[in-house]
Amino acid sequence: MKKLILIRHAKSSWDIPVPDKERGLTSKGIANTLKVADKTITLISPSATFWCSSSKRTRHTAKLFLDTWNLEDNKIVFLDELYTFDCLILEEIVKSCPNHCENLILFGHNSAITDFVNKFGNKFVTNVPTSGFVSINFDTTSWATITKGITHNIIFPSEN
Repeated sequence: MKKLILIRHAKSSWDIPVPDKERGLTSKGIANTLKVADKTITLISPSATFWCSSSKRTRHTAKLFLDTWNLEDNKIVFLDELYTFDCLILEEIVKSCPNHCENLILFGHNSAITDFVNKFGNKFVTNVPTSGFVSINFDTTSWATITKGITHNIIFPSEN
């Protein structure tokens, strides 16, 4: 069994003219992230593998989640490849996860996350919003062979 948790970065600010990869979080984004992180403490495995896009907004989001979960943020591996909005690239990245990893928690971007959730989960989601959390379980021993999984948890800030 493989368990994947996908978390979209928190709401980011467009107020300061910086490159997209360097945009920071809004105060509302931080508050929503803390709310979702608090609701998900019991749903994560401390031994999980944590992968995160290298963008500033996903790095900050991941740190907020791990701080709330009382986990060291040095567990996070930052991957430039996760700075993608393309579901096919996200799929390649997930399928490259080493099989010794049973639980993967991934912090990334839309529309890649929503498209991935709808391709591999069994519940349709119109849009995974900022700070959104979705977990999918796959009945397989190999990440490379994942197909349709079972969506277990969908937690969005507006619903909590």
